[in-house]
Amino acid sequence: MTVLSWTEPDTTRTASWRALGGGRPPRRVVVADDRTRAREAYRHACEGTGLLWRGDYHGARQLLSAVGRRVDRALPPADGFHAHRRNQVHRARVLGMLLVVLDTDHALDLRRAPDVRRACAEAYGPPPGTPSVVPLRELLGVLGAHEWRRTGVPVPALDGDRIHPHHGVFAPVRGEYVDLVREAELPRGAVGGVAHDLGTGTGVLAAVLARRGVRRVVATDANPRALACARDNVDRLGLADRVEIAAPGLWPPTGRADLVVCNPPWLPARPTSPLDAGVYDPGSRMLHGFLDGLADRLEPGGEGWLILSDLAEQLGLRGRDELTDAFAAARLRVADRLDARPRHPRARDRTDPLHAARAAETTSLWRLVPTGERSPRA
Repeated sequence: MTVLSWTEPDTTRTASWRALGGGRPPRRVVVADDRTRAREAYRHACEGTGLLWRGDYHGARQLLSAVGRRVDRALPPADGFHAHRRNQVHRARVLGMLLVVLDTDHALDLRRAPDVRRACAEAYGPPPGTPSVVPLRELLGVLGAHEWRRTGVPVPALDGDRIHPHHGVFAPVRGEYVDLVREAELPRGAVGGVAHDLGTGTGVLAAVLARRGVRRVVATDANPRALACARDNVDRLGLADRVEIAAPGLWPPTGRADLVVCNPPWLPARPTSPLDAGVYDPGSRMLHGFLDGLADRLEPGGEGWLILSDLAEQLGLRGRDELTDAFAAARLRVADRLDARPRHPRARDRTDPLHAARAAETTSLWRLVPTGERSPRA
């Protein structure tokens, strides 16, 4: 555990460093308040000095926004994906230098501060009993995640029922991939049979499959937070008798399935935060883990459904031939493919450095069967 220390005003104080995103602690800490100007805060943050906020809560948010604008003005234009990622990482590091103290019970002792205790307990776990220092930017994300968890995200594929994301679990806000799973014709054995949902996240695809008549869905994920989130959503939707949440991992410990569904992270790059793990798959490890294990996990006549965006291809991170070669190496062939165009706002945002790739993106459901097998349908 890293312990930070600072002087305030003539007394040395300490608290443990806590950052869910794995951010490095600041080299040193100085106290900041409502008198601190954005120029001074920006200079300290760029030097790796943490600014421990002791003023008004809304003043801290305003200072964070002001420093963010200075960062954006100073960043070089992003020419391609890797430059864009470098800019994102630099921005997160600088903004992560504005800090606040959580008391022993997760309370935030600032003027006009909201009650953050429940949101912090959901994200960080039980109060540690000692003060802790967290980046304000992360705390705002914790509060936003708590609100999403409280209100939920409506999912048309579930007839408008809501999925409630937990902190650190990717929310199903992009409905096209969920709609593909709702619309694709089920293999014959899946109706009344068994399906596996690999990398279930919030459990949304497992819920869609159960609603479509799959008798038993086994949902897996490597992230324990995601498993807890999926279990919560399955219970809320009244599907606990049809959806089983497995132990952490990619594949269930045993058993074959009539249908295996996998929606791996779409970009082969390194995540820099827990939430990033829903988007970035280093070396396409999860994708290859699904493909390499699929043929031996299917019942006769079964199918694997790979839900994958071609954004990596649009960005030059992976070629189409790499994907199809991976199918062949795993003894799989494509029985069919369903495509969907993006509907999310970023596909229309011309100020986004990756706009051209996002606008050209297609999300596909690849129906995969073992080489030499036919794919009977329901």
